[in-house]
Amino acid sequence: MRHLRPTADTPPPVEPEKATVDGTVREAGVPHLVPPAAWGSLADIPFDNARDAPHEFVLSRKRPDGTWRDVSAEAFAAEVLAVARGLIAKGLKTGDRVAIMMSTRYEWTLFDFAAWAVGLVTVPVYPTSSAYQTRWILQDSAAVALLVETEAQAASVDLERDRLPDLGRVWTLERGFIDELMDEGRDIPAHQVHERRTELAPKHIATLMYTSGTTGRPKGCVLTHGNFLAEVDNAIELLYPVFKSVSKEPASTLLFLPLSHVFGRMVAVGCLRARVRLGHGTSIKTEELLADLDGFRPTFLLVIPYVLEKVFHTGRATAEQMGRASSFDRAARIAERYGLALERALNGGRGPALWLRAARQLYDLLVYRRIRAALGGRVRYAICGGSRLGRRLAAFYAGAGIAVFEGYGLTETTAAATVTPPLRPRFGTVGWPLPGTRIRIADDGEVLLSGGQVFYGYWDGPNCTVIPASPDEWFATGDIGSLDDEGHLTITGRKKDIIVTSSGKNMAPGPLEDWLRAHPLIGQCLVVGESRPYITALLTLDPDGIAHWRRMKHKEDLPLEQLVHDPELRETLRRAVDDANRLVSRAESIREFTVLAQDFTEDEGHLTPSLKLRRSAIVRDFAKEIDALYGH
Repeated sequence: MRHLRPTADTPPPVEPEKATVDGTVREAGVPHLVPPAAWGSLADIPFDNARDAPHEFVLSRKRPDGTWRDVSAEAFAAEVLAVARGLIAKGLKTGDRVAIMMSTRYEWTLFDFAAWAVGLVTVPVYPTSSAYQTRWILQDSAAVALLVETEAQAASVDLERDRLPDLGRVWTLERGFIDELMDEGRDIPAHQVHERRTELAPKHIATLMYTSGTTGRPKGCVLTHGNFLAEVDNAIELLYPVFKSVSKEPASTLLFLPLSHVFGRMVAVGCLRARVRLGHGTSIKTEELLADLDGFRPTFLLVIPYVLEKVFHTGRATAEQMGRASSFDRAARIAERYGLALERALNGGRGPALWLRAARQLYDLLVYRRIRAALGGRVRYAICGGSRLGRRLAAFYAGAGIAVFEGYGLTETTAAATVTPPLRPRFGTVGWPLPGTRIRIADDGEVLLSGGQVFYGYWDGPNCTVIPASPDEWFATGDIGSLDDEGHLTITGRKKDIIVTSSGKNMAPGPLEDWLRAHPLIGQCLVVGESRPYITALLTLDPDGIAHWRRMKHKEDLPLEQLVHDPELRETLRRAVDDANRLVSRAESIREFTVLAQDFTEDEGHLTPSLKLRRSAIVRDFAKEIDALYGH
């Protein structure tokens, strides 16, 4: 873990300024490392890179045979310019909204920057969105054009065209639309693009990003060029080992999370801003993702906890199949202890003992390097967000040689509002305020945020007037959390998700759900108990985890409807529930649970595209199973 040790070039972490009430930290803020942008926009990034480092590789494109072709800054800027000229040839005007509905791929980023170069506002749509969800976003944003990836997506949108009077064009990537744009734009002078680009300022709208809509219709978040620049510029300076690379290995990442989500979008912009080599992975299916990681070999990853959980459980399952489960479990305990000792050392305490360092070195040869190999072999850092990772898994990865920078944010905050500071980890928290950000804990525990990356408001139609928020204003996140004595933020749940039992006991379901979801056999968990006498839970089974369990228990032929009632499986899950209950009081603990024979899916309306639970839909669709838990 020497990559986390201070060096002569290591800038010291900027500690938060804190304010207390009755001895409890209620506010924390870190001054910005990069001042707010006074001019320019995201559209300048490719052209600045081409001017400053024309031959430096800034992207990689995956070939059909699975190999990767590097793209220089000069070549990418030329492609952006060619596509931008085509957009002018298509008659698009400054300020027009153009929607993008594609999986994570090179063309997504290319089109995004080309649209910005001619002053357009891009509107991401998840490629998995239903026809209704897509129509709502296109209607609400008044998008004049839509770029889809497949013929099937185009056909789906065509069925709604009579309800989309503003949508004049639907373009399809499979039909060679990018090449078409480049051909049509050949007669457009380059100076027309650059004139539009130089008219943009930080205050102008860059994108409308729609919330996942866990309750009600999604809302369009107005994010400006200045919001993104405040976010990525400070993140790049803070996370210097990630974006600037403190080793001889040039920094690179494979992005496989959706660019329709603000987390993935922010990192894509940040990579171009920092000239970090960026590749796009189109799948998060285990086998396909591992193959892409092996071919690309990134130095850091952008992940959600699910990915790190999956890698850990896959490693454990492989060891069990080889008859080495006990060895893997010992290695996991050593890594966790080493990670916790490293955390203490970096926060001024005593570091790993000699015996622990020796044990860690032994298991690095036997186990940890295999974990790193599964991620491509060169990964030393991961930026993790979307939900809580958990203290144990964060410590394990630190001990295994991968530093996890955990963060917290929302669409409304252009992704991260907090992040783990280098050299000052505090496992189980989501870190300090990102430089330039302030956090306040309201009297009811709600997390309030202020900073340059906080959005200017929700979209209110084509005539929406965006007024910059006052620095003194606070955005109410809807999340419940607390600050420790050093200013680290811990998120305990959503304010609207707080459960009040019939006895009046309040509890946040998040910690229990996150703990159980991290179990190798559990896919999803929904904690229930609103106006009920006690807390219960619905559990679903993880497909990969239960397939492995069946093989090891020789129960492959048992139908799933019978398997969920299998005494051995239920006993295993009962122990997992008992472990989770240690996190909470008796009144907050799960008394009963049921195992469902189906998973919660986006197709069934139970998950958002970012894999968040749609609680009301699940409670409605599984009302019978919930009632049975209470003897009804």
